[in-house]
Amino acid sequence: MIQIPSDLNPGLVPLAFLLGTWEGAGVFDFPGDEKCNFGQEVVFRHDGRDFLEYSSRTWALDAEGNKVRPLESESGYWRIDDSRNVEVVMVRDQGVVEVWYGELADQKPQIDLTTDAVARTAASGPYSGGKRLYGYVKGDLMWVGEKATPDVELRPYMSAQLKKVVTPEEVAEMARNLPDMPDDGIAFFR
Repeated sequence: MIQIPSDLNPGLVPLAFLLGTWEGAGVFDFPGDEKCNFGQEVVFRHDGRDFLEYSSRTWALDAEGNKVRPLESESGYWRIDDSRNVEVVMVRDQGVVEVWYGELADQKPQIDLTTDAVARTAASGPYSGGKRLYGYVKGDLMWVGEKATPDVELRPYMSAQLKKVVTPEEVAEMARNLPDMPDDGIAFFR
């Protein structure tokens, strides 16, 4: 269920499905790098202004699902205008700053983004741009990222399925909103 906080900037309501902390796993696969499964934590939060603050941390997982090493981290800011155009400014730990533009799909919580500008430090690896697709599907946040370098054409390189992390406060709110239970508790399940 998508909840819209009362203090959310009204212009950000179309992006409310992103809010919260999300955790899950995915697959990383790009030529020249070791293919691996990864874990991820994504946080979208707001402070009442006209943007969402975004952060993402990923780490490589071993065959048993244990963290092996950090993979990628990024942070940034997401905005949306009245025409459902989305803009994102993002900084990655590899020394890359990106400006992304895209749009929120009509009648569904899905965002397509494409890089418009890329700036790299001398220490960063080769990178010339990318595309991303984010979608809210049956309560999960799913995404796929595509990447291009001067030597590799645009291709998928990361994708993940993330579950929303529920806070103790949210559990308490859910409990308050449960229907009255019958005295024996069993009749509820009949």
